[in-house]
Amino acid sequence: MAVKYTRTHEVSYYECDVNQTMTFPAMIGIAIKTSEEQSDALNRSTEFIHQFGLTWVITNYHFTIQRLPKVGEIIQITTQAMEYNKYFCYRNFWFHDKKGNELLKIESVFVLMDIQNRKMTSVPEEIIAPFESEKIKRIKRFPTIEKIEEGESLPYRVRFYDIDSNQHVNNAMYFNWMIDVLGFDFLTTHVPKEVNIRFDKEVEYGNEVMSHYEILKTDSIKSRHEIKIGDQLYCEANITWLLK
Repeated sequence: MAVKYTRTHEVSYYECDVNQTMTFPAMIGIAIKTSEEQSDALNRSTEFIHQFGLTWVITNYHFTIQRLPKVGEIIQITTQAMEYNKYFCYRNFWFHDKKGNELLKIESVFVLMDIQNRKMTSVPEEIIAPFESEKIKRIKRFPTIEKIEEGESLPYRVRFYDIDSNQHVNNAMYFNWMIDVLGFDFLTTHVPKEVNIRFDKEVEYGNEVMSHYEILKTDSIKSRHEIKIGDQLYCEANITWLLK
């Protein structure tokens, strides 16, 4: 069975929004920090991966949310590199409160990319072995992301602090562009319950992206999202919401 790793974290006010609940960039940040700590403990640090001329890139997240962590709350984050195949590595994260109740689960897909040519490469056994992940042949699929049929859009300029050490936009920043367009009234009266997001291409510094969105109210409340530059799709997502 794949090795688990757990860390404790106190939710700070600067990780939360006006609802006093943790933002998506903050949750992703602490999840990735947890995975990095596990990798370091297993001697598979970023520096080790770079020796192969490779770097980790995330292509998908799927959130299932019971409730969002609150400001000042002590939570535990557990991660486990569950499975892998030739090209894809599947890692889960769980957030629990101090009583052990699950707050949310994040399923993610990681791939290894060649630093020079920015192309995906196969997963070397030497890199993945210490995690004791199950090797599988199949490709795991998340729910299909529904396309925008009608909608609106707002432009966002890629700022210096949006980019990470790879000189591309950090994945967490896409959530800022997607969530912000929904507006104050919506975001203070609705809570997210499920998020399905896929990253298609990397956005670089200096670009201007368009955040397209559409809100559907049928049996449930769902928002559809696309981040584009011109006609090129860079990221897409579906979010299911509940009224507070």
